[in-house]
Amino acid sequence: MNSANGAAVVVGVDGSQSALRAVRLAAAEADRRNRPLRIVHGFIWPLLHVPLQPPAGGPPGSGLREQAERLVAEAVAEAEAAVPGLRISGEIIDGEAAAVLLGESPAAAMIVLGDRGLGGFSALLVGSVAVQVASYADCPVLVARGTDRADGPIVVGVDGSEMSRLAAEFAVEEASVRGAEVLALHAYRHPVSTGPGDMQPLVYDDSELRTEEERLVAEVTAGLADRWPDVPITRRTVRGRPAPVLTDASRQAQLVVVGRQGRGEFTGLLLGSVSQAVLHHADCPVAVVRAPR
Repeated sequence: MNSANGAAVVVGVDGSQSALRAVRLAAAEADRRNRPLRIVHGFIWPLLHVPLQPPAGGPPGSGLREQAERLVAEAVAEAEAAVPGLRISGEIIDGEAAAVLLGESPAAAMIVLGDRGLGGFSALLVGSVAVQVASYADCPVLVARGTDRADGPIVVGVDGSEMSRLAAEFAVEEASVRGAEVLALHAYRHPVSTGPGDMQPLVYDDSELRTEEERLVAEVTAGLADRWPDVPITRRTVRGRPAPVLTDASRQAQLVVVGRQGRGEFTGLLLGSVSQAVLHHADCPVAVVRAPR
């Protein structure tokens, strides 16, 4: 993501507190990367063919279009207060929220949105719009959830896949603009296998297995220190399931970065099981990175 181009950080708003938190997070991202901030609201009502103007006898400004204009203006004011002098634009776009944001994604540097918007079911940890955008967007997606921290590492999950290489690259670049360090975290378990005949489990040398897993992390992060010499990178290999390990690490992190899909997951999955679990349970904002088309 080269800051020389004009790609904006795009944030979706719907008037919720979660969306205003996303605006502040997006403003900080745009400022760090010297990019403009674009605030968009998906205005679904024209698709439903409902009246957009105030009802007869109703107070001025009570129409749906005027309400949408106010919430965008509120979001712009929130961004201006968070980062004075930032280049900010706001727009209302007819359409459903996820579709509008996905339409923005090919030209965006990043999309930022809240974990749940207005009207979301209280039992849902992450709203359907966030999941849809993280699954389909053509750019990195940053979801504002958990606790905002100004310190702590950028944690990135690595598993040897090409997607995790891209996630590691994004994490180191993000750490560079934040002045943070990176924790490249790899979780592994013993291979599931059985022996011949009596089907007894094969015996694995734990030290050899750990050495092999550590080599995988080193390969994924190879060359990043040369490209970003200002970023300290810690490589950690632990025994366990990836989703709980990353979720636990998120409690001290300022950001967790995951690839959209990991090694060994079905290619038909748009958002892998580990990425989805982290998106739902992390205790800090989560960035989901995809392979470029």
